[in-house]
Amino acid sequence: MHSNATQSEAMDRSSAVAIIGAGPAGLSAGRLLRHYGVEYDHFERHNNVGGIWDIDNPGTPMYESAHFISSRDVSGFFDFPMPDHFGDYPSRAQIFDYTKDFARTFGLEEIIEFGTPITDVRADDDTWIVTPAGQTPRRYRGVICASGTNWHPRVPRHRGNFTGEIRHAVSHRSGRDFAGKRVLIVGLGNSGADIACDAAQFADSAYISVRRGYHIVPKHVFGRPADSFDEGITMPMWLERPVLSALLRLLVGDVTRWGLPKPDHKLFQTHPLLNSQLLHHLQHADIAVKNDIERFDGDHVVFTDGSRLEIDLVLYATGYEMRIPYLDKEIFEWDGDRPAQYLTAFNRHHRNLFTIGFIETNSSAYTLFDNISNVIAQYLRDQVTRPESARKFEEMIANDRPNLAGSLHLVDSPRHAGYVDAKVYKKHLARVRKQMKWSDLEPGFASSMREAVNSTATRNRP
Repeated sequence: MHSNATQSEAMDRSSAVAIIGAGPAGLSAGRLLRHYGVEYDHFERHNNVGGIWDIDNPGTPMYESAHFISSRDVSGFFDFPMPDHFGDYPSRAQIFDYTKDFARTFGLEEIIEFGTPITDVRADDDTWIVTPAGQTPRRYRGVICASGTNWHPRVPRHRGNFTGEIRHAVSHRSGRDFAGKRVLIVGLGNSGADIACDAAQFADSAYISVRRGYHIVPKHVFGRPADSFDEGITMPMWLERPVLSALLRLLVGDVTRWGLPKPDHKLFQTHPLLNSQLLHHLQHADIAVKNDIERFDGDHVVFTDGSRLEIDLVLYATGYEMRIPYLDKEIFEWDGDRPAQYLTAFNRHHRNLFTIGFIETNSSAYTLFDNISNVIAQYLRDQVTRPESARKFEEMIANDRPNLAGSLHLVDSPRHAGYVDAKVYKKHLARVRKQMKWSDLEPGFASSMREAVNSTATRNRP
């Protein structure tokens, strides 16, 4: 705990906002704050932008074979499309380059204090005391937490003792690490499916352990990225689900033929498993499916059906806990392990404590970051220029409780707590902007920002 004396000695930046994290969410916030003239400082513990997409960022879960889970043309920042030469599903290296280009284009890097982890954030009356490691605390009027979600592995415990190697997916970098090993991947989210494909190509033998069946969506449908169809679909869920389910039966077939359990839920009631490569490896018996682990027994894994395998490496692809380690956990309400913020971003009890990126959704995350950053930035601007408008929005923060999952009716699991349907989310944010008389993001605003940045750089050039 910082003493009151330390707080009183804090550097006064109370006219500004602090952004913590320079991954895609933090960069989205920086661009929109800059666009609306909101003063801010920006902190990043690593020496570069990009967050998890920088494979050299200590603690990142990134691996060499990773690709974006949503397609190129629906996934970029607003008014800043990904280049046409990128793949339909860009590689992790392309996404990293794109993110760095975004930061350079809008002059965001010049504001970021790199190599500056934040060790503590706490409320002090109507301001926030932010402590960068080894530096004097600073006082801000608001804090935007954009430090990301995939840093704290969730590792289950199984009975018995295992004499082989146990790792979490956060440690995985290359399929070459599986060479000469009998590998069991536990969990079949999208990262687990990718890593299972690495094991299928490099390991001596490869297995996946799953507790339930999944609906597998191929990455391409009729030669087009699967999510490009969803962007244009406006039919209600009661009609969309059976239509798409019938299409999947035609395109994918019966997944139980390859050992996967029959799904125990309807399509879209869990986060979709988008992976064509996994189907290929299952169809070619490069990887075998096992059910849930019952216990370990020396160098064997025993499964709930009584079968057992001799295994060298168990790799848990079992997800992450959404922690914000520089803040007292009690300052948030929680939905599972997700901060239960209004519109995923606004703390209902502590003014100007924001979160961006602590979200699980089914599409276009970067676009959603821009949508919520646009609302945050205009609210912060109005606190100075239109205080009555800001107070009106604060009433909404306290009382409005929208259903952002729409009609998905998701399976009860930690991953789906607070899940957001991208279409529903964008529609609700549009209603909020209209009610508050706030601006939409309009095509062309990025060009004007780019010109302003270039003009400033030209004036400052020696």
